[in-house]
Amino acid sequence: MLKKVAAVLAVMVGIAALYNNFLWFMKYLYPLKYEKIIVRYAKEYGVDPYMIAAVIKVESGFSPNVVSDKGAVGLMQIMPDTAQWAAQKMNLKDFKIEELVIPEINIKIGTWYLTELLKEFDKDFTLTLAAYNGGRGNVREWIKSGVIKQKAEDDIPFGETKAFVAKVKKAYKWYKRLYRLDS
Repeated sequence: MLKKVAAVLAVMVGIAALYNNFLWFMKYLYPLKYEKIIVRYAKEYGVDPYMIAAVIKVESGFSPNVVSDKGAVGLMQIMPDTAQWAAQKMNLKDFKIEELVIPEINIKIGTWYLTELLKEFDKDFTLTLAAYNGGRGNVREWIKSGVIKQKAEDDIPFGETKAFVAKVKKAYKWYKRLYRLDS
């Protein structure tokens, strides 16, 4: 009897160790940096903090100095023209494009922009992400022409944008499972 209890305990300890290592591994794959900044602007602009974290993970892998081939800058990979327009709408005085590598500024502008897209696309997660990556004008045109419907990720005609939406949704699910972000 004592051997059976010891065996059951050993199995339970083994399962717990595997589970903890799995969580550690998944947190390694889905790191969370700049949590306070993410939560702050999620609260300020009414955006799900897990959405912000997932966008940052997919766009830059939490690297603030990344500049894409197309010129998108920083954590949330914001295009300079979009950043200038957003900064003006947000009344950010003396904003300079070079500041997009500063996590606080990049997350603030990126989160504000996500808020605008969520409003424009009736809080549709898929359409908002598609617009964030593929351009709001393109998404409006896809809706108008009937190419895409709400939540219809498979209908997205740009391969890069379709892949982006899928990756962000996957990251979003993992961030919700792995972290507790109070917003």
